[in-house]
Amino acid sequence: MHLTDEQLLELPVYGLANNEKQAFLHSQLTFLDSHHKKHCAPYQRLQQSFADTMPLAVPLFKQFLLSSINADQQHRLLTSSGTSGAVSKISLDAQTAQLQSKILTKTLQHWLGKQRLPMLIIDAKQTIRKKTTMSARAAGIQGMLFFGRDPHFALNDDMTLNMPVIDAFFEKYRATPVFMFGFTFIVWQQFIQALTKCDKNMKFEKGVLLHGGGWKKMQQHAVSNKAFKQAVAEQLGAIDVHDYYGMVEQTGTIYIECEHGFLHTPAWSDISIVDAATQQPLPTNMQGVIQVESVLAKSYPGHRLLTEDLGTLHGEDNCQCGRLGKYFTVQGRLAKSQVRGCSDTFI
Repeated sequence: MHLTDEQLLELPVYGLANNEKQAFLHSQLTFLDSHHKKHCAPYQRLQQSFADTMPLAVPLFKQFLLSSINADQQHRLLTSSGTSGAVSKISLDAQTAQLQSKILTKTLQHWLGKQRLPMLIIDAKQTIRKKTTMSARAAGIQGMLFFGRDPHFALNDDMTLNMPVIDAFFEKYRATPVFMFGFTFIVWQQFIQALTKCDKNMKFEKGVLLHGGGWKKMQQHAVSNKAFKQAVAEQLGAIDVHDYYGMVEQTGTIYIECEHGFLHTPAWSDISIVDAATQQPLPTNMQGVIQVESVLAKSYPGHRLLTEDLGTLHGEDNCQCGRLGKYFTVQGRLAKSQVRGCSDTFI
């Protein structure tokens, strides 16, 4: 049964067991297969040689504007951030943008609660100034602003520490729960490392840091997830740290790290780990290429994607944290893939 946007929003974030979830996803994704073949001519041509609908390789969104809406329906054009000149372009109409925003809200409220917390954004304010064409990094910040209040930007426009702002935030909110957000490499290099160099630490009593993107650069600098969390604790105090995995090609879908270190698939999406050569699914605990599905990509054919990321599926419906759905980890990028991620460049 195909669900309306309102029905999609009623689903529990991590409350669908395998049988129920797979039946729901099959129905929704099959509908989107037909919808995008009908409304996106390039997508139809890409699929005509295959008996079954094949996932699109993410780099195709750097080569083509794959859209299932008319130009006058475009509400926003999202672009990815990367180190090469090529960027993904994602065309959103108002309905898709609204649905993705609401699903993101519901997912994040599961982790942050519904009360909006004082927010420290580990970035510069200039990042979000463009309105119509928006980088993935800017879109991420804009989306997260809905979950905080009294936002403070921790960095100057040249990406150095804005100490007056940081000090003011700490003095005001050191004893209350806070929400911090930033992209992994920026949080590490421009914030945590910079605070360490100037021998500055702030012991917040309670808070959450949500960060994502740029782990390949972190690995190049020999920074593990454990070392990252330890450094955050040393500099910021009692801050719970959650990594997340997501991409501009599936905006609104976000996979957040639980207390046991695993990323979780919410109700509206799924992942498979496939062999790089054959694209056949691999068993649990075997590393391969991450393939993602999302029912939220309605204005563009981004509902079935083959990423350039390496990951490992660890199980389904049986994580110790109690959340249903598949849970996984990300190990990095395929060889010869360009460094990609919202935090890898300052734009």
